Amino acid sequence: MLTQLVPKRVFLTKGVGTHKEELRSFELALRDAGIEKCNLVTVSSILPPHCKMIPKSKGLKEIYPGMITFTVLSKCTSNEPYRLVSASVGVAIPSERAQYGYLSEHHAYGQTEKISGDYAEDLAASMLASTLGIEFDESKSWDEKEEVYRISDKIVKTANITQSAIVKKGYTTVLAAAVFLF
Repeated sequence: MLTQLVPKRVFLTKGVGTHKEELRSFELALRDAGIEKCNLVTVSSILPPHCKMIPKSKGLKEIYPGMITFTVLSKCTSNEPYRLVSASVGVAIPSERAQYGYLSEHHAYGQTEKISGDYAEDLAASMLASTLGIEFDESKSWDEKEEVYRISDKIVKTANITQSAIVKKGYTTVLAAAVFLF
């Protein structure tokens, strides 16, 4: 029988790296985020039932060099001078903890940290809302939809982690990640 791999905890992290080589800029962004020593496996958008959000400082203490680490990862890279890059992960947690939640990844050029973060948060909340049967108007702003979600009492928390940067010289990579722990 196969053992189920269902994460029990998750933490959010972000980073930025700049270097003349694209791969090194990515590695430096991972280092800034504190997850450079992990072998990352990207997964899709489900936050398991009862998965507890923990602080980054606590989560980083539980990872080890070479560890296979499952993440929802958003990354954006450019070498175009003065280009604004952003990467975000949004989170939507249902009030009923036995229900699964959602994580979303969003990366963009030309979006501020706030716009990118709100967008990722909106994506996660919209996916969860549709699963929970919450009626909302897709054309409404994030603030208006957020109020509908709050009133429904079915979504307890939404959040995002976002990294943005302006490219100066060489490659700049920004990343945001939700890192799962077992």
